Amino acid sequence: MEEEVGESLIQLGSSDGSNSSSSDPVTRVRKLLFRRMLVGIKDGRFFLGTFHCIDKQGNIILQDSIEYRSTRRSSPPPMEQRCLGLILIPASCRASCHVDCSVEEQLSLLKV
Repeated sequence: MEEEVGESLIQLGSSDGSNSSSSDPVTRVRKLLFRRMLVGIKDGRFFLGTFHCIDKQGNIILQDSIEYRSTRRSSPPPMEQRCLGLILIPASCRASCHVDCSVEEQLSLLKV
């Protein structure tokens, strides 16, 4: 159960700071606070952690993060993991971003 948040993150990054134009993206992002988030980056690694915050440029901070990476090119590739804690993922490195939630929560996030 995943919710794509890239559009919300891009909209938040392009807001001009006025209350009327930024309230919708800010509301969307507030609903994502403290949820488990899986972020994929361009080199093939994935980070699973609790969404802590995002800045105007779209950089994401995850807390209690775990890094998953493929150790070999075999099929299926074994995944290696390591605990990282608090990390910052630059928007320029991010390839995908998904939030873990129930179907009802997915529908409510889509309506916002």
